Amino acid sequence: MIAAYGVANLLQSVAAARTDLHQGFQPMLLLRLGRHKSYLVGIACQCAGFALAFFARRDLPLFLVQSAMAAGLGVTTLLGVLILKWKLPRTEVALLLALTVGIAALVLAAKPAPSRQLGAGGVIGLAVVLALLAVLGFFASRLHGAPGSVVLGSLSGVAFGAAAVASRPLASADSFAQFVTDPLSYLLIAHSLVGQLLLGLAMQRGSTTAAVAAMDAAGAVPAALVGLLFLGDGVWPHREWLVAVGFVVTLAGVIGLSFYAEPQHHHRTATEESEPPPAGLAFSATRRSAGR
Repeated sequence: MIAAYGVANLLQSVAAARTDLHQGFQPMLLLRLGRHKSYLVGIACQCAGFALAFFARRDLPLFLVQSAMAAGLGVTTLLGVLILKWKLPRTEVALLLALTVGIAALVLAAKPAPSRQLGAGGVIGLAVVLALLAVLGFFASRLHGAPGSVVLGSLSGVAFGAAAVASRPLASADSFAQFVTDPLSYLLIAHSLVGQLLLGLAMQRGSTTAAVAAMDAAGAVPAALVGLLFLGDGVWPHREWLVAVGFVVTLAGVIGLSFYAEPQHHHRTATEESEPPPAGLAFSATRRSAGR
């Protein structure tokens, strides 16, 4: 699952960098991204990771599975440095290490436990969150640079976290008919699509590392709290402090990335694409494109 999500993040980032920058919350972005083979392969890897995570949630607490998913960020970064020649500043490397420590603390505190079922209130709550994400995503899509990557990535994480909350009880379904007739199945699909759109917008804003880090933290923390409060997720005795430390360190790493993350991709808007570049900039633009 970790490897699948790491490769998926990298391939989707490459496709986002090759697609015209979208200034608004436009679902058409997914269709534009789908024109790139790298994005389609990335989606295939993400689906594989999602399937593995889905079955893991049948027996494991949400904060364990969601934190393990976040470890895919390390795979993404490693592949980006080795294949795409990304250059990570020392501060960002240190923040990634802090993020890893926070996730490790959550993993050590996790205790396997069966899932409780969400009632009608939980279903309504997930529907309300979906509507709020659509509204917030509309306004957040106007942000640019690393802040845009972090905000949109965080909203994407909330959407994927809500999908994880829906999938935890669904993983215990006794039959396919029960799975199809459960409203949680359709909320799972809807949240996944919204999360995918928000993630694509976040990656277009510049920093893949910041976007994915924000997505992982925002997807892990709320889902973990919901799991602990409503789904019967457990913590090993005398390790409650590890949960607190893990949350604080993880959030601190994401906030730090929002200030220090440097753009790894450069886009031009559709208007800029239609205008010929000045003669003095044509060669340097070509070199940057070739280097990327």
